[in-house]
Amino acid sequence: MLVPLTRPVRLIMSAICLGAALSTVASAENRIDTQLPGAPALAAYGKYKTGVMTLDVVNPNQIDILQLDNAEPLPEPLPVYDRPLTLEIWYPADAAATGDTTLRAYLRDAVTEVDLQGQSIRDAAPIMNDGPFPLVILSHGYPGNRFLMSHLADNIASKGYVVVSIDHTDSTYRTQAAFGSTLVNRSLDQIFVLNEMERQSADGSGVLSGLVDTANTAVVGYSMGGYGAVITAGAGVTQAAIDLSFGAPHGQLAVHKGGSTSHSALIDPRIRTAVAFAPWGMNFGFWDAEGLAGIGIPMLFVAGSEDDVSGYENGPRAIWQGATSVERALLTFDNANHNAGGPMPPPAESFMFNERLGFNLVEHYADAVWQTERLNNISQHFVSAWLAKYLKSDGAADDYLELVPGSNDGVYDAVDGVFTDAHTYWKGFPNRTAKGMHFEWLKPTSEPQNCDYTDAGSNGGWGWDPVARQSCPPAEVTGNCDYTDADVNGGWGWDEVAQQSCSPR
Repeated sequence: MLVPLTRPVRLIMSAICLGAALSTVASAENRIDTQLPGAPALAAYGKYKTGVMTLDVVNPNQIDILQLDNAEPLPEPLPVYDRPLTLEIWYPADAAATGDTTLRAYLRDAVTEVDLQGQSIRDAAPIMNDGPFPLVILSHGYPGNRFLMSHLADNIASKGYVVVSIDHTDSTYRTQAAFGSTLVNRSLDQIFVLNEMERQSADGSGVLSGLVDTANTAVVGYSMGGYGAVITAGAGVTQAAIDLSFGAPHGQLAVHKGGSTSHSALIDPRIRTAVAFAPWGMNFGFWDAEGLAGIGIPMLFVAGSEDDVSGYENGPRAIWQGATSVERALLTFDNANHNAGGPMPPPAESFMFNERLGFNLVEHYADAVWQTERLNNISQHFVSAWLAKYLKSDGAADDYLELVPGSNDGVYDAVDGVFTDAHTYWKGFPNRTAKGMHFEWLKPTSEPQNCDYTDAGSNGGWGWDPVARQSCPPAEVTGNCDYTDADVNGGWGWDEVAQQSCSPR
């Protein structure tokens, strides 16, 4: 029988809870690398020790959206500024590296700075006898910061990737400004960082020299970062989105309009795939069928079925359905809201109500149904499989992605530790742990017809269709593989007939 608490008892309980919270904060470790019992197999950290470094860069001569106002005439010339971006970079490090693994990050209130603990060593020397490594660009929400998805960065860097997370100016907790800047700049920032990483890797004297394989790049975004990833992947926005009253002033979002010269110029063949967590925008009409058909790279979408920010049926699921030119998958966490898989675990210091914001800071990170660490581990598992498939052409990744759509429908069947033919359980998930999720695939309605495999040897076998402006999956070899230069090409050969690379023997 439940007995309502009297007011004095409530006050006593509140004092006890406050004391417990203060004790927790005092001893907080705020780990971003937690591996729960029952975490799926590919959530485990990889073979590389990892380092982390901070880099400040500047994108010159960018339109200053904050200086534009629909209530005022459009200035000529348009105001421009040098746009600063702070990057956090995770990378495979020298095996002998030791040092501090603390990250310093601001909370959603933009005032409280906390320590986060991962596995990456601050400013560790990069590994010298391996690489270059595929590039993964992380793009946070609005507002957010470069540490919001640090659980993912810390994890996948250990599997042989250089991960660059962006502090998007005008969109972080401490620089949050008019929304129009985020709408315009998100994809532009992503492409600028790609170019900057190529420059840094080509610089023979820099720390990142020779470390980054920008020809095999993925963009991973959460919320507004997912919005940017969708545009960068090829989906131009609608005129209705350009005209929104809360959008970019004076129609500046037209730079991303579907079919425009400026948006076509944004599409970059070095970007091989994208992952969008809870991408925002479809629920406000930012894309139509024609725009979504412009997505030209395989995409993984991750969403909560109860997302009240980006929507679900009219949000990420609709984008997934509309990306008809490519193969794409949708991971759904049943009954999860907007924070499904993207944000790091809530720091202990976030368990407090903020009067200015009007909510408890923990709500920015946590889900009401799913444990954040559980969401993180599952996201790490699927993103690891996805990147292995599309950036490293690892055929073994397919076993973790070709699944019965409903996790609850999978059958776990083993005899003496050996799976039987009746076994359909999601690969990598221990028994009784693949519950409450869906993983669905859609294939392209038509295949690219003008595939050029000239650079396939350096792109994991993938080609490029310049007409459809989309990636082409590795073609079937004809049996005419020439391994003459294999020793300088990482073991890869070349099939002159099929015009594509051959897997190492």
